[in-house]
Amino acid sequence: MNIIERFNKKQGQGLVEYALILGLIAVVTAAVIVGLGTKTSNKLTAVSAQLN
Repeated sequence: MNIIERFNKKQGQGLVEYALILGLIAVVTAAVIVGLGTKTSNKLTAVSAQLN
């Protein structure tokens, strides 16, 4: 089997699609964690200031 035949297979296409979806999920998850982390930090700082 040569390289061109290997790239024409549907099996490889499905694998690439799953990899792209997984990558998108990872990027969205990272963005949510960063956003929530900042908000959580701000809330904890406000609570700490009120306790002092």
